[in-house]
Amino acid sequence: MKRASIVSIVRRRRLLRRSYSEGTATVLIGLGMAMLVQPFWLPLFTWSFPVILVGATAFLVTSHFPD
Repeated sequence: MKRASIVSIVRRRRLLRRSYSEGTATVLIGLGMAMLVQPFWLPLFTWSFPVILVGATAFLVTSHFPD
């Protein structure tokens, strides 16, 4: 059991690295911008601002993660 908990802690720390998290947040911001400027489907335009907001908030939070 102790080994499983150590492995889960290592995996969690790896996921909380700045490079992975900032990249995901940047992709969310880019996706939101693409949704904002597309003229084809109104629901994409409607959900673009929340996607950008989540991406920006995620970027702000993950910028404080360790390298």
